[in-house]
Amino acid sequence: MKKLLIGAVIASAPMFASAHPAGCGLGTHVIFKQASSWVEHVLAATTNGTSGNQTFGMTSGTLGCESANGPLASRVDSFLDKNLEQLALDSASGEGETLAALIELIGIEEADESVFKHEVKTNFDAIFASTETDSGQVYDALVNMMSHDIRLAKYLG
Repeated sequence: MKKLLIGAVIASAPMFASAHPAGCGLGTHVIFKQASSWVEHVLAATTNGTSGNQTFGMTSGTLGCESANGPLASRVDSFLDKNLEQLALDSASGEGETLAALIELIGIEEADESVFKHEVKTNFDAIFASTETDSGQVYDALVNMMSHDIRLAKYLG
């Protein structure tokens, strides 16, 4: 019975590998970067699943695991949910620990920090449009603000 089950899995592997790529992770984006055969896809998926790097990649937005909204979203969503009120206070003045933490999460280089702070302060009314503004709306407004500045657009991924 075991042999039959193993044989069925092996026989169907090419069909599943071609229908469902290996996803993101070390196996897909480093080791088997140019995978073309079903064997390489299976090995990439196995590497991703057994080494724990796929979870890391999904959390950090690396190894090809960027969310549908881009790498910025995967790093910032949770932060905005937990820090929205304090971020609004910091954004109004263009200074503060929460704003500094956001800058670090986004990965803004030191040379561009003052630009980001200035833009957030200048665009405060658009970013925090009302007291009912939620983290998703703030995220969208930040992306919009950054996309209109050549120095900040590069951080959108």
